[in-house]
Amino acid sequence: MIDVITNINGTINGWVWGWPALILLAFVGILMTLMTKFFQLSHFRYWMKHTIGAIFSDRHVTAHTEDRTISQFQSLCTALAATVGTGNIVGVAGAIAVGGPGAVFWMWLIAFFGMMTNYSENVLGILYRRKNEQGEWCGGAMYYLRDGLGSKKGCKTIGIVLAVLFSCFCLLASFGIGNMSQVNSMVKNVNHAFGIPNIGTGIFLFLAVGLVIIGGLKRIAAFTEKLVPFMVILYLLGTIVIIVMHIGTIPAVFVSIFQGAFALKSAAGGVVGSGIALAMQMGMKRGVFSNEAGLGSSVMVHSSSNVKEPVRQGMWGIFEVFADTIIVCTLTALTLLSSGAVNLSTGQLTETAEKVGSSSLMSYAFEQSFGRVGSAFIALAILLFAYSTVLGWSHYGSKACEYLFGTSSIKVYRIIFVVIVLAGSVMEAQLAWDISDTFNGLMMIPNLIGVLVLSPIVMKCTKNYVDRHIRNRTDVKPMLSMFDDIQVQQEKLADED
Repeated sequence: MIDVITNINGTINGWVWGWPALILLAFVGILMTLMTKFFQLSHFRYWMKHTIGAIFSDRHVTAHTEDRTISQFQSLCTALAATVGTGNIVGVAGAIAVGGPGAVFWMWLIAFFGMMTNYSENVLGILYRRKNEQGEWCGGAMYYLRDGLGSKKGCKTIGIVLAVLFSCFCLLASFGIGNMSQVNSMVKNVNHAFGIPNIGTGIFLFLAVGLVIIGGLKRIAAFTEKLVPFMVILYLLGTIVIIVMHIGTIPAVFVSIFQGAFALKSAAGGVVGSGIALAMQMGMKRGVFSNEAGLGSSVMVHSSSNVKEPVRQGMWGIFEVFADTIIVCTLTALTLLSSGAVNLSTGQLTETAEKVGSSSLMSYAFEQSFGRVGSAFIALAILLFAYSTVLGWSHYGSKACEYLFGTSSIKVYRIIFVVIVLAGSVMEAQLAWDISDTFNGLMMIPNLIGVLVLSPIVMKCTKNYVDRHIRNRTDVKPMLSMFDDIQVQQEKLADED
């Protein structure tokens, strides 16, 4: 049965992650960057000030809400909980193991343009969101596909079909990227560090996940806003210590990254030209696995924010990708490449590191510097990262389930989701990652089509915001929603603030 699943998944994976899909992913990011006039660069100081900087100066960003919405900071932490996961540790290590150090360069590049893809998703998510019967905001790719793309002449049916397909793929992805692969990485590293059987860790996670997600988004958000800052800072401190310990190798590390990105032969050998292709493919795949820009996933929690301005939430999307890939993934890569696990001249793993396997490569790197304490540290980091990802993705899956089957189906979904945690703990690592890759790709395609078609609306909304808040024009009416009733409501709330 496992062989059959592997073969079927391999065929689908080869199609959804082929060059046409990767080109579409890059094209949308480049297009949105151009249409917004390089917003991530031209307004760098502005969006930094109004995202991470606003945490310390704007009460609206962190204030808890009495209704079914969550704060902007909670939406970021829940989104980061889902994105800052094993992709930042195991995924980066896997990309380097297969694609060589050059994969890191392509991870950076796809993240740079992915900032504006994520930005666009969030802007559209806020513009097309609506409240359900429980008073909770519902937004995401399924809504802007149905109500945005579907509103175009002759596109009603295709908008509905793509919205349903996206929701189905998201539901499946929540069991893959958001569950099985995360849990699998957790149990492997805990077993490596402490010798605890996989099923033992699986049972613990089964209980730990169930206790949080049963409380819904408010409980998940309240938990992740405390967990995420702690776990990210803890991990970053660990990587920085190792980098400082090997500071003399850092110039050679950067040389290997840039040379490997354009090497004609891959680190593992092969035909001429395979090096660039493999480094590019692995960097882009693992980059998207890590930051999820283009998947349309995190917009589902960003849409639950109490924010009024679509662009303001879009800027949190930029910061999300920046923090996830440019900061966390980069420090992971520098730690691994400077630790001696990779031969910087050839780009290949050392013989000892190759025996460890990509899922435990960072554990090996930390062991080289700190001994058994290092592997225990990585096991703890992966446990926290993956656990938070599982919590975040449980919300994504529940919103997809709600769209397909109604709010009453969410309880059933959560039960199935928690049971899948046990399955992920005993699954083969490679199959878990391959299935996650496939679901990511399937989810990405309809979402990118929606962003591409609705890109003029994102550009219009961005210009509207820039005119009002950066150029200080007072004669421009705010663009807060594509629905008249919500537009009026949000304008009143904005005036009260």
